[in-house]
Amino acid sequence: MEIKMKLYDFKMAPNPRRVRMFLAEKGISCAEAGIEVVNIDIAKGETFSKEFREISPYGGLPVLELDNTGEKVLISESMAISRYFEEIYPENPLMGTDALSKAKIEMWNRRIELGLYTAIALSFRHGNPMWKAVTNQVAEFSDVSALDADKHIHKLNKHLADSKYIAGDEFSVADITALCAIDFAKVIKRRIDEEKHPHLARWYGLVSARPSAQE
Repeated sequence: MEIKMKLYDFKMAPNPRRVRMFLAEKGISCAEAGIEVVNIDIAKGETFSKEFREISPYGGLPVLELDNTGEKVLISESMAISRYFEEIYPENPLMGTDALSKAKIEMWNRRIELGLYTAIALSFRHGNPMWKAVTNQVAEFSDVSALDADKHIHKLNKHLADSKYIAGDEFSVADITALCAIDFAKVIKRRIDEEKHPHLARWYGLVSARPSAQE
């Protein structure tokens, strides 16, 4: 049975990019798969609208809407959406192929989400004027979070001294999360220093060269 799909997206945001990269790595074309892409402009405050909050109560992007025989199902959070596509399109696995690889990928993906990614996001939300209307900003917390991001970048560089990709020898969803986090870090003026972080720089060049990184 064909399931109609609608993906709520925003090109400039890191979490929607994670899903776009995931789909590209899986070889899934939204047009060919019949996935309607709907742009929701975060910069214009569209995620705060009443209409969108009915779709995404937490106001986050991306959101995948499924319609099976007229009954809509909404899936939010980039990893949940990626998991859905991993299950229905098992080719080119990005979440592991056995118990150990799945556990390692999950471990590193969570470390990056809860560590580097969160530190960058908190620094951005507490330091950028665009969030002032919806965040009780604390400037000092922005600075502390930026320093925390630096620590996670250092840890990631150290780990990559002995690992080709984030979770081992194969490219995975953990690399997608890490790349989107590193690129997102430009909003808090953090970039890779090749002298301080040679292993991270090597990895960044490798994954940035993949066609999916252009998403």
